[in-house]
Amino acid sequence: MSIDQIRLLVLLVGITLISGIGDSQGFVHAARMWQDCKVVWIEFGRSAVGFGVGIAAYWVAARYLNEFGVLSAETQTLIWFGVTILGVALASGKFLRWQTIDQLVAVVVLLGIGWLMFHAGDGVDLAVQNAGD
Repeated sequence: MSIDQIRLLVLLVGITLISGIGDSQGFVHAARMWQDCKVVWIEFGRSAVGFGVGIAAYWVAARYLNEFGVLSAETQTLIWFGVTILGVALASGKFLRWQTIDQLVAVVVLLGIGWLMFHAGDGVDLAVQNAGD
């Protein structure tokens, strides 16, 4: 893997994390924005900002995912989903209070997503091939 590919990968990971964390904040605050059938506007605003940051970062990440060779929408979505669900679990603070078996299942699901990313996505095959150049 060349130094340029490593830089691209680091940039891609950073932008994908920003996207996932932004979207996870959108989800966390959206879950809090309705109380007693009324909108809690501060939570609405936080949710909107989270989703805004998340989608903007995702659009940028999609550019670099393509450049890195991850071309399929399915694979790009799996990457986003993995980062987002991890962000929701950590941001809510509840993950650490889950029972051990539930934490284990969550880890297995994320590993399953990783498996699919590298075995079912046509775009990842290109990334792996490009990494060897």
